Amino acid sequence: MNIEHLSRMVNDIAHYFAAEPDHTVGVNNVADHLRKFWDPVMRRQIIEHLHAGGEGLEPMAKEAVRQLADAAPVTTAP
Repeated sequence: MNIEHLSRMVNDIAHYFAAEPDHTVGVNNVADHLRKFWDPVMRRQIIEHLHAGGEGLEPMAKEAVRQLADAAPVTTAP
């Protein structure tokens, strides 16, 4: 999927959860949403994008993707 589209999607999710008074809970909710509803390929792409600098990702979205990346199993590509 197009990385600009994925970035826009995760930013939109972060905007929704930004209303949460506790910032940490909001970030956790974004990461949880990505785990539950995003295809593994989409999650891998957004994590790779973050590792490449994360251009276009807003701060809360970056935090959530970083959390997702930290929890993701380490795999090596064939």
